[in-house]
Amino acid sequence: MPTDQLSITLSALADPTRRAILARLSLGEASVGELSKPFDMSGPAISKHLKVLERAGLITRGREAQWRPCRLQAGPLKDVANWVEHYRLFWEQSFDRLDAYLAEVQANDKSPRRGK
Repeated sequence: MPTDQLSITLSALADPTRRAILARLSLGEASVGELSKPFDMSGPAISKHLKVLERAGLITRGREAQWRPCRLQAGPLKDVANWVEHYRLFWEQSFDRLDAYLAEVQANDKSPRRGK
């Protein structure tokens, strides 16, 4: 089992249900019942997903009388964004090289050909 925070966060984000839960929580806090509505799964299954998100530090669960609201904690997502940023630079440089190559190919296609 991963122990560094980035690995724990990425592992939690690997599941589409958990990503959908985070997307819903980005709109505001919600109860477990509200979070489970769009999914065809049992309450215990949703609770397992919430536990993974909570262990990853991506959500918190409060207690207000009988209501247990879940809230998004976006801090770990910033770590993921920072990690991905490094690769964004790689892809931008790759696209710049591709643009230069395509411009060169197009210029060669437009140059007059001998023998015609």
